Amino acid sequence: MTDTIVALATPLGRSGIGTVRLSGPDAARIAERFCDSPGFEPRRATLVKLSDPEIGEAIDEAVVTFYRGLNSFTGEDVVEISCHGSPVVLRQVIDGSLRLGARMADPGEFSLRALANGKMNLAEAEAIRDLIDAQTATAARQAVRQMRGEISQTLSPVKDELLDVIVVLESALEFVEDDLPDVQTAALSERLRRIADELDRFAATFKAGHLIREGLRVAIIGHPNVGKSSLFNALLGSERAIVTDIAGTTRDQLHERFTINDIPISLIDTAGLRETTDVVESIGVERSRATMADADLVILMLDASVQTSDEDRQLIESITGLNYIVALNKIDKVPSSDIDRMVAAENSSLAFLRDKIVPISAKTGEGLEDLKAAIIEPFSPGDVDSTGFLITDARHHDLLLRARDEVLGSQRLIEERASEEIILVGLHNALRYFGEITGETTTEDMLTRIFSTFCIGK
Repeated sequence: MTDTIVALATPLGRSGIGTVRLSGPDAARIAERFCDSPGFEPRRATLVKLSDPEIGEAIDEAVVTFYRGLNSFTGEDVVEISCHGSPVVLRQVIDGSLRLGARMADPGEFSLRALANGKMNLAEAEAIRDLIDAQTATAARQAVRQMRGEISQTLSPVKDELLDVIVVLESALEFVEDDLPDVQTAALSERLRRIADELDRFAATFKAGHLIREGLRVAIIGHPNVGKSSLFNALLGSERAIVTDIAGTTRDQLHERFTINDIPISLIDTAGLRETTDVVESIGVERSRATMADADLVILMLDASVQTSDEDRQLIESITGLNYIVALNKIDKVPSSDIDRMVAAENSSLAFLRDKIVPISAKTGEGLEDLKAAIIEPFSPGDVDSTGFLITDARHHDLLLRARDEVLGSQRLIEERASEEIILVGLHNALRYFGEITGETTTEDMLTRIFSTFCIGK
């Protein structure tokens, strides 16, 4: 790449330090124009005075670090200018760099250049994005492991095994006039079966990996005044939602994040579900219904202090087929013996929900720990603390399944004694899917789409 790019490498806003990053053949030349003394020693931080390159007016004092060529993150000359984190100062440095011939970096372009220059593969670059976006310590640890090449190292033996099978079939195609012996055909079929099993095992880790990386989307639903906003606040540990005795207080959705056992939870407080003539509230009700369908888990709130109504039963019917639990709220207003009878009695109106019910008091906090355990229990949280290999990216999961299907297809063709040319088509497709995980065979359009999800400056 022949041009030089520039971007802010630290978050927008005011801070003690802000860093502007330059990468490309003119990075050092541009940085030298800002400084009172030309030339930088590679990999050594230098304290300099920054001045406007055109009028010479002082901008700030800064620490400049120069990385030469292949010793840098991108594989190009890189300069990082760390000055005081004033947006005005940082803007002056970036604007000056643009006037001196640099251009603004696209999202993820520094990482894309690192990929292009062989400093990392695509899976490792994606792990950098995941590390920046990590919401929990577990997610960060997984991202670091993948950033160090865990995916490539784990898949490499399977890829080598696949290549060995391809070589045997390609050789047979070129040099063997007769069909392969039955013994050799059976051996190749068994090798392909083992490869498919390994790919299936890797893909099966995605459930836990996705949980670590993305977490769960949990919606609290119910009729007005059952305590949805109180529960929302209690789970977050802060007064985020407005709580009043007036029905229909919550008219729009509130979204906040918290964690349960290091699993990220996106919690949504929804408008109370009821028939209403209020235009604004009715929009909130419709949004609540849409949120129910999109959520990983629905928490249906019922009021323990009142009899279960026909409206409650209709609401229960509306979530049939979804993942849900029932938070039986306001147990602080009801004798514990009544709660036990409501949940356990065969003739209770809630008897058919017995396994789904968690009695709680959003006001006193009673039962909240049980509710938290119930939220994550259906999603196999036991796998989350695993130190083994995990697939966390949906793109990698899809490619592994595609590769597995191609290998299984070729295995069936071997058993059917199909010609080597036909068998090899599926195996070469599987090999291409391996390459798309690490970026060896990924198209330019796919790379553009992937790196557009990165932050600018990375």
